[in-house]
Amino acid sequence: MNSTIRETFQEAQELISRVLNRENILKQIEAMAKQMADVLLKQGKLIACGNGGSMCDAIHFAEELSGRFNKDRNALSAIALSDPGYLSCVANDYGWDNVFARGVDAFALKGDLVLGFSTSGNSTNIIKALETAKRKECFTASLLGKEGGKLKGFCDYEIIVPSDNTARIQEIHGIIIHLLIELIENELFTSKGEHPQSELCC
Repeated sequence: MNSTIRETFQEAQELISRVLNRENILKQIEAMAKQMADVLLKQGKLIACGNGGSMCDAIHFAEELSGRFNKDRNALSAIALSDPGYLSCVANDYGWDNVFARGVDAFALKGDLVLGFSTSGNSTNIIKALETAKRKECFTASLLGKEGGKLKGFCDYEIIVPSDNTARIQEIHGIIIHLLIELIENELFTSKGEHPQSELCC
């Protein structure tokens, strides 16, 4: 058997075990989900951004909330800053470092939550987006890796995946995305699409 296959699965398994043994990560997932649910409960929105594979994570996060995950329920207000026309327009006029900050400035309102994905924690455009979010009095959250980089300690909520392997970090981010969405659904809806716990039904 190809040793790469076995080694990759073993590495992923070991990282999951490390995450499970870090109580602070588990508590942050729960706290982040509760804050996101509260933002949605109050008719706010969730805005996600990331680069490359992390942009795909941001899109995945938003589409499962605005579309469907486990339950038939009302659409939830979540967007990813990912439109190619918008991104190329802003990058051309203001530089790539400002593509997400410009989007946050355009769409975020006080009380919304901005979620940044960065496996290194050092992506300048994610840092600027979260700085803009703070200026607009939004809640801030980040999914990071390695040692957390420049974003460590910056956001209201943060999860740092303890690995230097970008692929493994993104795999754990994927699990966390699904956990966040499931917890949000459980917080806001009492059953499969029926009896929502708030004015979200309106």
